Amino acid sequence: MMDKRRLHRELLKQALFNADCSNIPVKKEIVVEMGENPYWPGYGTVTITSDGPDGFSQMSTHQKDPVQYAKDRMKEGFDGLRDLSKYKLVIK
Repeated sequence: MMDKRRLHRELLKQALFNADCSNIPVKKEIVVEMGENPYWPGYGTVTITSDGPDGFSQMSTHQKDPVQYAKDRMKEGFDGLRDLSKYKLVIK
């Protein structure tokens, strides 16, 4: 019984690593959501997402004046990992 499970797991792992990821659409955006909490006026969440054939990454932070934070990050451009000036800004 254990050999069947191990074989099945290996087949799934091989299928995952051999999957064609070149047709994944590229998504690069910075989403700003203003908070509704009356105890934190002016605060919100900034989420930076990058998805595509090279992989997926996401980072979230809670900031005072999140729109200005996002604009500043985009203005900086390259942050060592990615060029944020080319990201789409979405304000919710």
